[in-house]
Amino acid sequence: MISSFMSYNFFQTPIEYLKGVGPKRADLLRKELNIHVFQDLLLYYPYRYIDRSKFFKVREIASDAAYIQLRGFITNVEVVGEKRGRRLRAQFKDESGSIELVWFQGIKWIQDKFKPNTEYIVFGKPSLFNNKYNIAHPEVEPVVESELAVGETLQPFYHTTEKLKSKGLGNKSFGKITKTLILKAQGEVRENLSAEILQKLKLISREEALLNIHFPKNSQILSKAQARLKFEELFFIQLEMLRHKLQRNQKIKGHIFSTVGENLNRFYKEKLPFELTNAQKRVIKEIRLDMGSGIQMNRMLQGDVGSGKTLVALMNMLIATDNGYQVCLMAPTEVLANQHFKTITNLLQGLPVQTNLLTGSTKTAQRKIIHQNLLNGELQILIGTHALIEETVQFKNLGFVVIDEQHRFGVAQRAKLWKKNTTPPHILVMTATPIPRTLAMTFYGDLDFSVIDELPPGRKPIQTYHYFDSKRLKLFGFLKSQIKLGRQIYIVYPLIQESEKLDLKDLQDGYESISREFPLPDYAVSIVHGKMKSANKDYEMQRFIKGETQIMVSTTVIEVGIDVSNASVMVIENAERFGLSQLHQLRGRVGRGADQSYCILMTDYKLTNEGKKRMETMVRTNDGFEIAEVDLRLRGPGDLQGTQQSGVIDLRIANLIKDEKILKYARDLANQLLDDDPEISKTENKPIKKYLIQTFKNKQNWGSIS
Repeated sequence: MISSFMSYNFFQTPIEYLKGVGPKRADLLRKELNIHVFQDLLLYYPYRYIDRSKFFKVREIASDAAYIQLRGFITNVEVVGEKRGRRLRAQFKDESGSIELVWFQGIKWIQDKFKPNTEYIVFGKPSLFNNKYNIAHPEVEPVVESELAVGETLQPFYHTTEKLKSKGLGNKSFGKITKTLILKAQGEVRENLSAEILQKLKLISREEALLNIHFPKNSQILSKAQARLKFEELFFIQLEMLRHKLQRNQKIKGHIFSTVGENLNRFYKEKLPFELTNAQKRVIKEIRLDMGSGIQMNRMLQGDVGSGKTLVALMNMLIATDNGYQVCLMAPTEVLANQHFKTITNLLQGLPVQTNLLTGSTKTAQRKIIHQNLLNGELQILIGTHALIEETVQFKNLGFVVIDEQHRFGVAQRAKLWKKNTTPPHILVMTATPIPRTLAMTFYGDLDFSVIDELPPGRKPIQTYHYFDSKRLKLFGFLKSQIKLGRQIYIVYPLIQESEKLDLKDLQDGYESISREFPLPDYAVSIVHGKMKSANKDYEMQRFIKGETQIMVSTTVIEVGIDVSNASVMVIENAERFGLSQLHQLRGRVGRGADQSYCILMTDYKLTNEGKKRMETMVRTNDGFEIAEVDLRLRGPGDLQGTQQSGVIDLRIANLIKDEKILKYARDLANQLLDDDPEISKTENKPIKKYLIQTFKNKQNWGSIS
């Protein structure tokens, strides 16, 4: 994320010109770590630090020891084994005992380093082999040459790769070239925060922070450096998002939907399938206010599976049609697009609203009719997939765009919809994956948010159980009792074909096993997976939807898009192999009707602590936001919400889980700055403005299309 705010000529110097790098290493640094210039290396922070001030005795080594440091003498150096088993072995002794050191590479070079009667410092990670400790590939250096003698006690560790290590750029060498750069950079780093912010937060200077993030003198100064750089990183992300939101509200005008007419009124009086929840009413009001404000709406609608997001979207779509505008709804898959089309046409039956479906499977003749009716304005609501963004799809007056499961689309794809009218349409993006607050602030900080946090009346919470494989007979008995009651069942597997690397039940074996346990003619079983031809997949899905089969054996292809109110049981095989959010999404495929529904998580006994936590969380709660928070803590931000596609966020040091307080404070200060100085033009804010422009100059602003 961080870009240049330093002396341009110096920090934009190609990395090969740094002493200790050269052309070959530079080429590897570019390919492996995306380090092209001096600045990239300076902003490539260590991921951990080891306290080198503490020395262990050999007898103090324990089974849970991480990296340790020893001081003593090396004896009995010898090469043993042949070919691939060849290794260098040495004994290391101090006054308390001895331990074996082992090297498998660089044997000749390492062997020649050791001198008799010389005291060495050994640093590495001990491991237990044949009930004896050894250290593989330790760092070894004579005490007289050690940097510890000059007071550097915290050693930085950098993420590197095997290719870099093979060219002599392991952690130690990486530290050396970074130190060379730090020494050259003194006096070149420019401040990018105002004096007021520095004083208010008691932050150290940027130059001091960059020096001490790489080579801290002690843990206290390291903490100050980390706090400074974390705040800076999050502050500028928030400032950029909030600035674009402010500019959009000021400059991008939106269609004014001032009328609530016949379409919405008739739908509300004649077609509403159930009474709206208070949450749905609140969200409809929020969206209506946006669409009547004269400013383009850019809002995200969050809500668990089954919370009624589609109904809320439809009611606002009808407001758009009442005001003479066209609407489109884009879904990521044909299955989901078809589901939306079926739901919406059923709900609108008898109302004077023309609706159609456009997907990759739409025939050419039908496409021509759709294109013509869009241009002449007869077609008011168009539902579809990526086919909607094709250049041939032109609207007469597009005023409202709904994007479902928006994180499954690339930003450039979404932008094409935004540009299908001279005045940008109002945008409503929907997601059934609840987003933790820290992710929402960081990745979607320029959006307005609406949340549906209630389920429609009559829905019963899904009961979730965790079974080990030993309870399979009990599971089969339960499934048969549900089928006897007239219910249907999903059984989901993580793989299509057997994997040699993972000991998992594959889909085909599962299908055959289920078919034996639930044989014809008493039972019928469908099978669906992503590698099937669309026609075959649709055929099997339709059989299940119509109730012709009682069991659907599937991969996660059914995670989004199938809505069968009669399905009351979701069985997830090898549930430990799924993330929490995906488990929650799968569970949401049942519980769509008034009957009690169940989710059964099947695992073997060998569960990691993280796996146990996921199972416990699923059994304990149906709250999607709580599940999302646990998922974030377990997995880290990663790509939980498809956010990396935005190309805007690349956190180098801040952690969205641990640094939530810093994030909130950074956002508050960014808001305060824009309230006081919307153009960031005051003299005291010039460093901030300059850095902001340089940082984000090559970043596309996708704020308006989210």
